[in-house]
Amino acid sequence: MSAGGVAGLRRFLVARPAPVVVERCDLCAAELPGEHGHLVRPGERALRCACRPCSLLFDAERVGTDGAFVTGYRTVPDRYRRDPAFTLTDAAWDALQIPVSTAFFLLDSTRDGVLACYPSPAGATESELGMDSFDDGVGATRLATLLRPDVEALLVRRPRDGGTGIDGPAALRCVSECFLVPIDACYRLVGLVRTTWKGFDGGAAAWAAIDGFFADVRARARDLRPDEGVPTR
Repeated sequence: MSAGGVAGLRRFLVARPAPVVVERCDLCAAELPGEHGHLVRPGERALRCACRPCSLLFDAERVGTDGAFVTGYRTVPDRYRRDPAFTLTDAAWDALQIPVSTAFFLLDSTRDGVLACYPSPAGATESELGMDSFDDGVGATRLATLLRPDVEALLVRRPRDGGTGIDGPAALRCVSECFLVPIDACYRLVGLVRTTWKGFDGGAAAWAAIDGFFADVRARARDLRPDEGVPTR
């Protein structure tokens, strides 16, 4: 083969850069930046990416005479709050029947109830809660009075004896924490666990990602003011 032929083949052997994936608004197809808003349709719990104009369009919580939302979507807000006075007894947590120490709780407007979800290597596990067990535990935080149905969640992380599964070594070192977060942040946590988890204990990469996620939440969250929210009990 001639030198020219070899040179011609060489271009097929050079590693090519991965194609750039451009995210677009699911409503108008406008190009989106790395950080962008999301919409949810109540009951589906599936995020749809949205540009700022589309997010603003659905941000107004317009309701009909029967109290139902006129639009099919709701805009996910971007507020983060923390309850520095949050406490949770082992008995209150056990009443929720959640086998791990990290979970998030949202009000599902289509079921008129509370849904508990916790991340696992297989994705999010869901469980409907009775209002009594919720109100006596996680729901007693002042954050619960601020919680917007479908678009926000109470994210809880607490220490637990053991250190296996999603509890892991990091959960043993933390104190009980409760945050009010956008629901897309919770789905981001679920995605981190599902994509980084290795083996039985998760591995160092998974725990670094989880710890980094909570560090970001703490940095974004503002502590409740004394005049924000009132205890439900």
